[in-house]
Amino acid sequence: MKARLTLLWAALLACHLLVAQTHIQVSDPDTWNPETLRPYIGQTVIFDVPMVVTNNYSGLQISTRRFFAPTNQALPGSVAAENIMNLNNTGDISLYSAPIPQGDATYRCGEKIYHLKAKVNSTSSLTWVDGEWEGNTRKDLENANIREMVNIDGCDECLLVCTMNLEYYLVENLGGQMGPKDLNEHKRQRAKVSKALAKINADIYGLVEIEQGQKAAAEIATDLNTNLSGRNFTYINDGGSANGTFTKSAFVYDRNKVKPIGVIQEKKGGSIPAERHRMICFEEIATGERFIFSVNHFKAKGNGGVGLDSNENDHGQGGFNQSRQEESQAVVDLYKDYYFNPAIKDKDILIMGDLNSYGMEDPIMKFTRDNNMIDLHRAFHADSSYSYTYHGIVGYLDHALCNSTLRPQVMGACGFHINSDESDNYTYDKFGDQTMFRSSDHDPVLVGLKLDKSLTYDLMPTLDTRIGTDGQPSVLTITNAFKEDQSSYYVIYDIYGRMVTQQKPLKIESNLHPVELPSQPGIYVLRLYYDHKVYPYKFFVR
Repeated sequence: MKARLTLLWAALLACHLLVAQTHIQVSDPDTWNPETLRPYIGQTVIFDVPMVVTNNYSGLQISTRRFFAPTNQALPGSVAAENIMNLNNTGDISLYSAPIPQGDATYRCGEKIYHLKAKVNSTSSLTWVDGEWEGNTRKDLENANIREMVNIDGCDECLLVCTMNLEYYLVENLGGQMGPKDLNEHKRQRAKVSKALAKINADIYGLVEIEQGQKAAAEIATDLNTNLSGRNFTYINDGGSANGTFTKSAFVYDRNKVKPIGVIQEKKGGSIPAERHRMICFEEIATGERFIFSVNHFKAKGNGGVGLDSNENDHGQGGFNQSRQEESQAVVDLYKDYYFNPAIKDKDILIMGDLNSYGMEDPIMKFTRDNNMIDLHRAFHADSSYSYTYHGIVGYLDHALCNSTLRPQVMGACGFHINSDESDNYTYDKFGDQTMFRSSDHDPVLVGLKLDKSLTYDLMPTLDTRIGTDGQPSVLTITNAFKEDQSSYYVIYDIYGRMVTQQKPLKIESNLHPVELPSQPGIYVLRLYYDHKVYPYKFFVR
């Protein structure tokens, strides 16, 4: 009898453990909805996919995916942008009692939890039981090989270019509404920024939201020389003086690696703010190769715009969108005037800075669609790149674009996520943290260059949403997928891998080809066959 009771107890215990540790299988992390947890309320579950930290602004939120700004991945006003917005509103869940990953000061967005075991309190709340943290920790970033990130590690004749919004780096005009309030805050800001820039160890820095005049740029160059042995940093003196809290775009560079040709060129007047749209030609000393470097800071989104600058509520563009489009065109116009200067002798251009526009918004389309510039975030990382986080929504406001002649000389481009994934509690004005982390609210953006003007490049094909002939934003269009000596075609598959439709060959008109959309709602993959390569794109039909 005792033996039978023992066996019965063991069986009951096994059943209890089986129920208590239900495995949650997620077939599609990109569309997972926590509402599927409802049957498991009160139980302990194990997630079979890694869960990622999406928000640390207020508590800790996790999901199966990061949430991207709709207009970072789809055109404003499009069905695709609306679908992304709807998915963003249904994907995260609070996690309580989780340990902070080893080496971090707090949770960082983007960190993943593998084999998360948690009690389901509700469809919006979990309590930590067990799990394994991995990736995107402070330690990972401290140990990162920056030049490897942009594919120029070991290349002595390659250049590393960095832009960074310094979040009002002020030296003289302290105590205003923006930037350090006093000398102690400036010292903390200086310590964090100097460590960040030294870790990056770039050859050229394009800095925005840095104080007018020479003292702020001179201080940064001095700190770089102090922290980096063998370097010889200086800055381009623009002849100005500090003026309130107004900031500018500035250039700091290693004179052992490059030299500027001529003086800073800039566009200003009308709606174009002074000293924020600047470019200059740099020559690499080792090779004699040149490129034009354009550093910019566009008007912030805001809600105070009127008329054409009003907020159109199109999933993210915000106010002053018209002004930012004018700024984009002003940069292009300045470039077109500048490269005719006989002293420049090069048309290669790299456009970087905080453009206050996500990747598919109108001001960026001014560069890419209207003027054939190439979005390097998208070229190297498709839809996964980001440099800024707002309440758990990520995207890149900080850009790197180039023309087709510079593109083959770009080895890599990426954001260095020391800021956007950090808690806002670790800024210089809120906490005594003296690390490089949260040295600004924007991530630095890095580009690796191997300058060689003999290289050539063909534009990458793209798939985007365009306004249809009926005025509705429901037409997918393929661009840059035509060569006279070969045929291109596409095939569309559903989420189960079944072919839905195909078009062979593409009927190209003005390098634009509309895609025949499936009739049923769902997630689809379009495979474009072009130039002996396959380009996959995912899209939604609602």
